[in-house]
Amino acid sequence: MLLQRLHSAGIDDIVAVEPSTEGMAAVAGLATRRSGARLFVKTFVQPVADDLFAHEAEGLQALRQLGGLATPDVVYVGLNMLVLSVLQPRPQTPEFWERLAHALARMHTSTVSTRYGWEHDNWLGSSRQHNGWDDDGFRFFAEKRVLRWLSEPRVQAKLDASDRRALERLCQRLPELLPAQPACLTHGDLWSQNVLMTADGEPAVIDPAVSYMWAEVDLSHLWCSPHPAEARRLFDVYAELTGRESGWLDRLPLLHLRQHMALMAMYDYDWGSTEAVRALVAPFRTR
Repeated sequence: MLLQRLHSAGIDDIVAVEPSTEGMAAVAGLATRRSGARLFVKTFVQPVADDLFAHEAEGLQALRQLGGLATPDVVYVGLNMLVLSVLQPRPQTPEFWERLAHALARMHTSTVSTRYGWEHDNWLGSSRQHNGWDDDGFRFFAEKRVLRWLSEPRVQAKLDASDRRALERLCQRLPELLPAQPACLTHGDLWSQNVLMTADGEPAVIDPAVSYMWAEVDLSHLWCSPHPAEARRLFDVYAELTGRESGWLDRLPLLHLRQHMALMAMYDYDWGSTEAVRALVAPFRTR
């Protein structure tokens, strides 16, 4: 399928395509050109939306041009396929994660905004990310990042009425639970699998779901999703660079609520997200 779609796009010098395990939602592969150059290719077996890959390419460009992060070059973007330059696997060293901490701190502190959201909706995997502009970060996080998922069929099947009411109460209490923070450009899906490396050793990122949101939402992805032990260096350095107070990591599981809700909505097996949400909302149940 990937080879056929590459040829249909006019990229007809491909001699081989190897399946790739990168990503969770799309079908991906590494294509080799006659010159020996390699390309990363992704598509969906069934069409999702005409604008999905265009918005992913836009997100990569925003992270690079506005945020200063390294991203792959976009070789081709079409309705059913995205072709990117190939990045390298990241090294297993604390020094690499320290470099990423510097890059994230620069992006988060140099793109501060008074508004939360994005110019239009975009995509988290194969699900639409709602991005209407808002000047209230707590309301934006509650409505566009958490409660937005309650109507999804899998979420309705996994959470009962008492779970949903407790989640709504939690969202009402967000201003008491989290410090007020400005919006800034965020990657939006920054778990460790989306962190790679350029040929010259700089951290690079893929698969964005960009918006202007709290910086710590990006950090929550890295902290609360599986990550290597050496990544701990990132959180120490980021805290030093951005003046985070002692204990700031304790609030990241609450900020990770958006990702738990999204995983519940997208997959039958959600890697413990349903249980995590029930634990987070437990203090907000009525007795």
